[in-house]
Amino acid sequence: MRWNRSYWVFSTFFFVHFFGFSSVLSLFGIWLGQAVGLDGTEKGIVFAINSLGTLCFHLLYGYISDKIGLRKYLLSVIIGLLLLAGPFFQFIYGPLLHSNIWIGAITGSLYMGAAFSSGNAAIESFIEKISRLRSFEYGKARMFGSLGWAVATFFAGQTFNVNPNLNFWVCTGTAMLLSVLLLTTKLPAAAPGDGDNPEASNTTEPIRLSDIQKLGRNPRFWAFVMYIFGVMCLVPVYDQQFPVYFSSLFESKETGNRMYGYLNSVQVFAEALCMFLAPALINKIGPKRGLLLGGLLMFIRISVSGIADGPLEVGATKLIQAFELPVMLISIFKYIRMHFEMRVSSTMYLVGYQFTGALGGSVMSPLAGKLYDQIGFPQTYLWMAGFVCLFTLIAVFTLSGNTREAVQGMLYCIRSETVTKR
Repeated sequence: MRWNRSYWVFSTFFFVHFFGFSSVLSLFGIWLGQAVGLDGTEKGIVFAINSLGTLCFHLLYGYISDKIGLRKYLLSVIIGLLLLAGPFFQFIYGPLLHSNIWIGAITGSLYMGAAFSSGNAAIESFIEKISRLRSFEYGKARMFGSLGWAVATFFAGQTFNVNPNLNFWVCTGTAMLLSVLLLTTKLPAAAPGDGDNPEASNTTEPIRLSDIQKLGRNPRFWAFVMYIFGVMCLVPVYDQQFPVYFSSLFESKETGNRMYGYLNSVQVFAEALCMFLAPALINKIGPKRGLLLGGLLMFIRISVSGIADGPLEVGATKLIQAFELPVMLISIFKYIRMHFEMRVSSTMYLVGYQFTGALGGSVMSPLAGKLYDQIGFPQTYLWMAGFVCLFTLIAVFTLSGNTREAVQGMLYCIRSETVTKR
């Protein structure tokens, strides 16, 4: 590809951010169990309250992101919170969870929602807007985020064995690098009607309350929300305690932690490659078929996890996620781009996708945690797989079809050619 400075700057930003993000979250479930001492039900409570806390920040960040456009204010706040990761987890969150799980879970949900769950979604939506204004594929930049996650997880299990709190301080270090990148990066300035990009006016025009009200009356919005609630909400629910299940299949916790770190690293390296290739696939088959394909892959992954026996077989199911997640993420962005106005893209991503997923997670996490304790991981996975299968089948009839997508894509190409000829 020809040199595109914005592409390389924000690819680097993705790599550094996800390195720190992975350092905190890749072994978070194991940290709650081994370092803090929570059982399956208590961890389910923590994950559920984290999801509820995240809901508020998804709503807030979604509206703010579309309101302020490409200004740095929100990113500065998020990076400032990430700088506090080390001291927060070691000296505040862990002790609070150990002494009073409810106070600790509520406190942690506010911080983790603002800094990680909603913070990460706001960063992704922000860079996706830039990718449209500066003519590079978002998926090819997001690939570097997967690489950063993979590199971090390769070492996460080993650093956890040295000190369970060390990974949180790694996040503080990466946040320092992000602050330097943000301070030295000149963001693209696009005025409404920018002749260099036919989408500029849609992307940069400030959002109004009437735009949000229109979304609520749009059947396509509710069809999209139903798919997210029934399918995507189970991605984090499954991932939250999968490290616990996988590490339990080994003879010692230390070996399990280390092997999960290796497995997760391989999976995310493969995910990075698929993230590079996924845009071409989704452009060919359309976002709706991409979302249905993602649901099918997720059903296969979770159901086989419940049937497989032994660490090798269970670990192999995790690798399906390397293809599943890029297909889903790119399909979501392209589905939003095709079927909704661009000035509400952050609202659609953080509210339609992230908020709905977190709401579903808040409902499903405590139920999954209780089922893990009562009937075990394999049987719980089979129940999850059935849930995903049901809502994927519903989406076949409710999501907007590819005919409309093809027409809109053709119109966009015509506009682009017209601008070029000028």
